[in-house]
Amino acid sequence: MIDLSGISLQFNGKYLFRDINYKINSGDKISLVGANGTGKSSLLKILKGTLQPESGKILKEKNISIGYLPQENVTHEGKTLLNEAKEALTDIINLQKKEIEITDRLAENLNDVEHQDLIHQLGEVHHRLEELDSYSAESRVEKILIGLGFEQDDFDKLTNEFSGGWQMRIALAKILISQNDLLLLDEPTNHLDFDSLEWLIGFLKNYKGALLIVSHDKHFINQVTNKTLEIFLGKFNVFNGDFDAYLKFKKERDLQLENQFELQQKKIKETERFIERFRYKASKARQVQSRVKQLEKISLIELPESKSDITLRFPSPPPSGKSNIKLKSLSKSYGNKEVLKDLDLEIMRGEKIAFVGPNGAGKTTLAKIIAGVIDFNSGERIVGYNTLISYYAQDVADNLEPELDIIETVEGIGEEKTIGQLRSLLGSFLFSGDEVFKKIGVLSGGEKSRVALAKILLTKANFIILDEPTNHLDMSSKEILQKALIDFDGSLVLVSHDIDFLSPIANKVVDIRKGFIKTFEGGIDYYLGKRQEIQDIEIQKQNKKDSLAEANSRKEQKRIEAELRQKKYKATKYIAREIEEIEKNIDGLEKKQAELESFLADEKLYSNPAKSKEVTLEYNKVKENLNFKLAEWARLSEEMQKIEDQFS
Repeated sequence: MIDLSGISLQFNGKYLFRDINYKINSGDKISLVGANGTGKSSLLKILKGTLQPESGKILKEKNISIGYLPQENVTHEGKTLLNEAKEALTDIINLQKKEIEITDRLAENLNDVEHQDLIHQLGEVHHRLEELDSYSAESRVEKILIGLGFEQDDFDKLTNEFSGGWQMRIALAKILISQNDLLLLDEPTNHLDFDSLEWLIGFLKNYKGALLIVSHDKHFINQVTNKTLEIFLGKFNVFNGDFDAYLKFKKERDLQLENQFELQQKKIKETERFIERFRYKASKARQVQSRVKQLEKISLIELPESKSDITLRFPSPPPSGKSNIKLKSLSKSYGNKEVLKDLDLEIMRGEKIAFVGPNGAGKTTLAKIIAGVIDFNSGERIVGYNTLISYYAQDVADNLEPELDIIETVEGIGEEKTIGQLRSLLGSFLFSGDEVFKKIGVLSGGEKSRVALAKILLTKANFIILDEPTNHLDMSSKEILQKALIDFDGSLVLVSHDIDFLSPIANKVVDIRKGFIKTFEGGIDYYLGKRQEIQDIEIQKQNKKDSLAEANSRKEQKRIEAELRQKKYKATKYIAREIEEIEKNIDGLEKKQAELESFLADEKLYSNPAKSKEVTLEYNKVKENLNFKLAEWARLSEEMQKIEDQFS
């Protein structure tokens, strides 16, 4: 489907990859992986055609369609949500326009050849529209929008009204609607909630086209991909299997590389020692030169970037009371929209709670109320003894001062920390050496998120609230943060859709939907199991409801049909009798006509002129009468049909 031949790309004088050959086949489901900065997003842009490689060729099948979802910076405006989504039906829209054009031309005065050609074109258009399932296209658009978390009430809203995360969902919806041959998805799950994430997994599992996905969500890519493409030290490595299988392979590969690296370094040092020892000894000059040439020819083994030895630990929090936060009969509204209704919740010391539920249900609002960042309309918020709260908001990384460097940003938060201690801490957040002097304004989204998390760490707290902390973190950074949160001795509230991240941390789940909460006294796996049970029960109830509705519908249909039959009978019974009587008359007259025709065909009849005249007169009378009856039957039958049509 797509062939990359000898592709090279460099950035700031360093090759991201060089002389790469790779082929994407129809139906491939590929996870694209590699350390940050290895060129994953750049490769997607090259495949889409928005970035040109330094060298090499990209060969694509004719008429191939490619859908591309970037990580961020997508906006839509000027149309309603539904109309914007329908814009993605490009093929169907173009075919429907062509159908109208051909139909208009067929109404013109054409010769036979032109007419036949247009008829052939119209047939091809209709065939293609049928292939694209154009008749159910609008229904498909609505299903995809609802699957990604939009509601029916959103369809007529202008796209300008939707926030950044929802703008990305609109872009994703349009790509899914377009029925592309290849989807290039760069972190598609960043702005999804549990429900829309599971819907997307189901959709992509059944997707007929090819997928190339960059994602740090292990649960997601394990579910939807069966092949892994790794950018490693400037080369492409292909591994058949899901992401967990790839990680096992990578661990073994990296260990083998480390062993080979150590052996090579040992050999290099031995050779260097020999050269140094005998450099000025004439009898060893030839051997020394031989060793120098050996060193020059050695192809140095490069080690993968490793963060497994980096650890992060929150400081021991000050002790708090048994109850950290208690909410009683709490409600929160934005204008006329009630987000939280008469809510009761208590968070105890040491609990690590995951807030889950659809976007817009109130997870962030509840987190902010607990953190004391926003007020509420009614109810009580009771803060427990010595509860010290630290809050990480979704947009906290965007609110950092761009003119400050990293060390200046965290300096002064932990007053007792020296510069050396701060640098050590930032090293745990993957900022080593002179990187701590980078300005905030030049950092990536992931780097800003790590700085914001470092600020949280420096704020001594025994109750931490994190709202989507993993959105811009790579897998290694997520694992480091995950381990730190597992070991954290205080209380924790996590708003996140990342199942793998939450699984080993959360010991309680609060599901927030339509203003209400439901608490699950167990971790994520327990919650998912219970949610599935609830969904299965709801499906069974709906199926019973549908079956009952169908049975009632059939019963009602039969009643209506019986009623129509009765009305039809009453309306037609008299005319039906007339028709039946006329048909009997016609039958008798046709027999009499046949009998008289037999007499008239006999030559003996004409030997008796009187008899011949009598039979001829009778035949003409029967024939005239028969024609009259047939005309009457035709009139009554037409009248009968008109009456019956009223009941069809």
